[in-house]
Amino acid sequence: MGIEFEPKWLAWEITRRCNLRCVHCRSSSERVVHEHPDFPTEAAFRILDDIAGYARPVVVLSGGEPLVRGDVFEIASHGTGLGLRMCLATNGVLVDDGTCREMKASGIRIVSLSLDGSTAEVHDEFRSQEGAFDGTLRAAELFRKHGIEFIVNSSFTKRNQAEIPRVYRLAKELGATAWYMFMIVPTGRGEEMMRELISKEDYEEILHWHYRMEKDERQMLVRPTCAPHYYRIVRQRAREDGEGFKRRSLKFSTGGAKGCIAGQVICLIDVDGNVLPCSYFPIPAGNVFRQSFREIWEDSALFRELRDFKSYKGRCGSCEYVNVCGGCRARAYAVSGDYLAEEPFCSYVPVKMRA
Repeated sequence: MGIEFEPKWLAWEITRRCNLRCVHCRSSSERVVHEHPDFPTEAAFRILDDIAGYARPVVVLSGGEPLVRGDVFEIASHGTGLGLRMCLATNGVLVDDGTCREMKASGIRIVSLSLDGSTAEVHDEFRSQEGAFDGTLRAAELFRKHGIEFIVNSSFTKRNQAEIPRVYRLAKELGATAWYMFMIVPTGRGEEMMRELISKEDYEEILHWHYRMEKDERQMLVRPTCAPHYYRIVRQRAREDGEGFKRRSLKFSTGGAKGCIAGQVICLIDVDGNVLPCSYFPIPAGNVFRQSFREIWEDSALFRELRDFKSYKGRCGSCEYVNVCGGCRARAYAVSGDYLAEEPFCSYVPVKMRA
């Protein structure tokens, strides 16, 4: 295994249950799941043992809503005991003082919190739940009170793209360690949002806005997520401006030097044990209930294809920025059915393809 393909960050869907029903949900989560219940605590321990015997990635307990599992902090504590850096992703609604105390006791290092609008009207509509916005703000206040570092994750489509600068400012006001701007990939329930995807033109403009903002940001780490062509824009703008800027890094982030890293330094384990290249890529590379994590990570044909940039097609295959961008493989698959196809929401024409 080449060092550039070391697993550094792993999202783990420990439940498909959720207290919300968000319009963009990758896992199409519901409050009650009658079929395929969550795996038992002992199975969770075995998965963590397997992972820790091979690598030391950041492990993010996700879902659904992980706080609906009564054993979530047992799972976190087991991972902490193995030397893994355990984190948690929540919509914030179920957070209270007791939850915060258990988070700290279990060794959870940082929490990500969802915020998709700067007002209750926008956020609650996106999350399909009245009171969700107040729940997020209350969770942020509790995290500050208990000294728990938190990241704000924000997802955007046409319906809330005008909110982007306002959500960024609110995340900063809330005291977030970092703000991640997610550009929606239409998988899970998000497939119904294909018509709501931000246009290529607006996408490019938003990423240029992010470049200017990040350059001036001194307090909070910021990252555009599922927007790999940002890394092409950073290099273009640095040349045009005649100066670059040192990008800050977070100890629990995946870095920030490259675009699509699905199956390269990150992956997702879903609630059924399938190992997917990322949270938005629906094709499994293997299953941890039947194979070792090491076997999947090193030998999966899917992961090997994703790591072979010469196999990429269309503009991505010809692009001089392929090594720093790579195009979103999940978005390519969602739009074209081919995960090696060109990134469909990038408007850049590679030099070698120009007339």
